[in-house]
Amino acid sequence: MNTASSCPPHALHAYALLADGERGALIGPDGAVSWLCAPAWHDDAVFASLIGGAGAYTISPRSRWVPGGYYEDGTLIWRSRWVTDDGVVECREALAFPGEASRLILLRRLLAVDGTAHLRVVLDACADYGRTRQTSPHRDDNGVWHLDAGPHHLRWQGAAPAAVRGGALTADLVLGPGEHHDLVLECSDRPLPPAPPRADRTWAATERAWRQNVPALERTIAPRDARRACAVLRGLTHHGGGMVAAATTSLPERAEAGRNYDYRYVWIRDQSYAGQAAALAGAPGLLDAAVGFIGERLLADGPGLAPAYTVHGTPVPGQRELDLPGYPGGSSRIGNQVEKQFQLDCFGEALLLLAAAERQGRLDTDAWKAAGLAVEAIGERWREPDAGIWELDPRPWTHSRLICVAGLRALAGAAPGRPLADTCTRLADTVLAAVSATCVHPDGYWQRTPDEPATDAALLLPALRGALPADDPRTRATLAACREQLAQDHFIYRFRHDDRPLQEAEGAFLLCGFLMALSEHEQGHEVEAHRWFERNRGACGASGLYAEEFDIAQRRLRGNLPQTFVHSLLLETAARLAQGPEPLGAHHRTSHRTNSRTSRGTSRGTRRN
Repeated sequence: MNTASSCPPHALHAYALLADGERGALIGPDGAVSWLCAPAWHDDAVFASLIGGAGAYTISPRSRWVPGGYYEDGTLIWRSRWVTDDGVVECREALAFPGEASRLILLRRLLAVDGTAHLRVVLDACADYGRTRQTSPHRDDNGVWHLDAGPHHLRWQGAAPAAVRGGALTADLVLGPGEHHDLVLECSDRPLPPAPPRADRTWAATERAWRQNVPALERTIAPRDARRACAVLRGLTHHGGGMVAAATTSLPERAEAGRNYDYRYVWIRDQSYAGQAAALAGAPGLLDAAVGFIGERLLADGPGLAPAYTVHGTPVPGQRELDLPGYPGGSSRIGNQVEKQFQLDCFGEALLLLAAAERQGRLDTDAWKAAGLAVEAIGERWREPDAGIWELDPRPWTHSRLICVAGLRALAGAAPGRPLADTCTRLADTVLAAVSATCVHPDGYWQRTPDEPATDAALLLPALRGALPADDPRTRATLAACREQLAQDHFIYRFRHDDRPLQEAEGAFLLCGFLMALSEHEQGHEVEAHRWFERNRGACGASGLYAEEFDIAQRRLRGNLPQTFVHSLLLETAARLAQGPEPLGAHHRTSHRTNSRTSRGTSRGTRRN
């Protein structure tokens, strides 16, 4: 069986994510798990049909069907739903949560909701991105299947009628009205424990864990979507604290444009955004995870902090190509060249995160040592060219330096009695003065670099984080320039690549759409803030997942899925807008009088150009 051809890829908006913190799976409307890496996020895929490799695990109706589906509130428990010629059938599915480091348990419960359900089930596990087929399938006396795929050992319960056909295990199942049937798949690179997991107990433990990990978030303007975003962020967070930027690799940002990247790693900037959003919304587990992981990396690497790491805290492997067709319009690329970059703003974002944690009394001695190292790194390196938020050629990016100003002010304001506070204040004033002298456009807005007069939507962020007040003329001018030069129909692009119309160069950037909502809110423009929020909140798939870009013309998601920083900014914006407007500039003026600044949450864009 050629699963790459029998499970063709779908538009990104059609996929749902199953995740347990250790790894994630994408499932399509046809009931095919077409992407799953094991044992960890950045390891080789066992199911790789998403990018043209072999391997998939499919449950689909035998008769004609129309798909649907939804997440159970506050969880990553997905319900695939098909209306068929015979009735209605659902498949409730999840990765057992929280996941084990070396073993995944994939739960799939079939339910004949209305009428008799006729279903076909196919398991075709292929290690190494589909290049190593499953071998040695055999059924024990209890009807449980055992098989191998490369280094992986698999055990499959509930499929006793299956037979080997074309190398895959295939079964036809019939459920009477109201009946349900459990399928439980385990996969590990170590010998499996003697006793298989019991479906009922594993489901109950998973439901309980999601309830414990995702708060109610009632003080947001969109509680259900905020909870889904929080669940996505938790599902992407490894037991060691690192949160991957996305579950996938090589999904193109623009067809045939060569912009295909592997995001299955922890970007310091992305996780800082998530931690700040969690602090604001009231999700302390995500905040502590971010502080723990980023603090450890600062303590280990200091001024040499890399922009990204594996979830194990090790260097990101170099980029290489797989010999696979890739997702249509893309390639099959793994690894990332980010390890070679210097990104100054990561230090500023780390300080914003640590300041947010300190305001909630959640920083320990080691975290304060990490903060001191970040301050020292800014002092040593702020004059150096860096790759910046969009990971471009090294230049003195305005955003990078202003975010460091914001981070320094936030840390000084969070603990004004500490000796480090005075150092932060002096350094923030020095950096701000230098940037103000070289990076203000004649029209009054912040420009991208001293020698590039264009604006950039990322330059909305420093004011939101307290680098300067909301009523500073440069803050207002930058917002106005973004509206005039980069916005279209309440979506916004990052910057102008060239003279082409914006939509021909790339998709609208959803992270920046939420930044616009926060910026309008900060100016007291509540109607506009909600318009921006609702417009960008609607740019998701049927499952409510967001990629980093949205193609306005085709109404399609672009890039890897789901994108951490977009879900972080949705969560932050939902919480921030629920607080209502505050007097313009009041908070900022107080902060600057005391040489401090409260961090205003999170946002960002890990866009590998």
